[in-house]
Amino acid sequence: MNTEFKSGFAAIIGRPNVGKSTLMNHLIGQKIAITSRKPQTTRNKIQTVYTDERGQVVFLDTPGIHKAKNKLGEYMVNVAQRTFKDADVILWLVEPTNFIGAGERHIADQLRLCKLPVILVINKVDTVKKSEVAGFIDAYRNICDFAEIVPVSALRSQNLDTLLECIFKYLPYGPQFYDEDTVTDQPQRQIVAEMIREKALRTLDEEIPHGIAVTIDRMKERPQGNLVDIDATIICERDSHKGIIIGKQGVMLKKIGSAARFEIEKMLDMKVNLKLWVKVKKDWRDSDYLIKNFGYDKKEI
Repeated sequence: MNTEFKSGFAAIIGRPNVGKSTLMNHLIGQKIAITSRKPQTTRNKIQTVYTDERGQVVFLDTPGIHKAKNKLGEYMVNVAQRTFKDADVILWLVEPTNFIGAGERHIADQLRLCKLPVILVINKVDTVKKSEVAGFIDAYRNICDFAEIVPVSALRSQNLDTLLECIFKYLPYGPQFYDEDTVTDQPQRQIVAEMIREKALRTLDEEIPHGIAVTIDRMKERPQGNLVDIDATIICERDSHKGIIIGKQGVMLKKIGSAARFEIEKMLDMKVNLKLWVKVKKDWRDSDYLIKNFGYDKKEI
């Protein structure tokens, strides 16, 4: 065994919207997980990989832990909770606040049972006064026995070096799981689907985004290798939603498409011809079959 190189799994957990995906993207320096201000943005467990001379951290970004309202919600909570099993260390992301609500206490109860080192990450400290941070640390210190408490700003990449140092401290010595160039285990098609969903989430009205999924129907590189054709479908739950997603004279769909195309081209480093369709599948979030059909497989959790 390599006694110099460390390798292991760090699960990033927390309530919806605390910045888990933003933290992971900034730690590995690339955009993999989609981010938006809407809850339930991350639906699957996403693995990303950070490698340097100290070792390799495989980050498991989980859906936010919340009270499930439908089958998709249950699936997301199960994914998050089962991720604990795979981890060597848990990063619990929280908001900078003195008030610790029922949702946070629910997570703390689960963490006390799991016997893994837990690093409390107080995120978004760029939004509060520096003098207040010590008070937030004290408030949280009382609800769980933390291995470390690290205040950060994921968005501004503040204090992330300290966080990485703390993570490596709790990883076992061991072999490299992935080569240095690997940043994620996500299939390309899945990342493309997620990028389109992110742009839809950011562009659309509040009431729709929970109920959308994106499927990639076709993704094919042209023989010359300088252009890729992508056909994708945005699935929504109601006819009225379909009208809003398409917009007057297709304006909204065009807006989603061009924003998504820009991101996908950056990732693939080639031109993209993106075509989007919109389909209605009523109550798909309560159908096991459709949840599976849209890439959320219960066997994987």
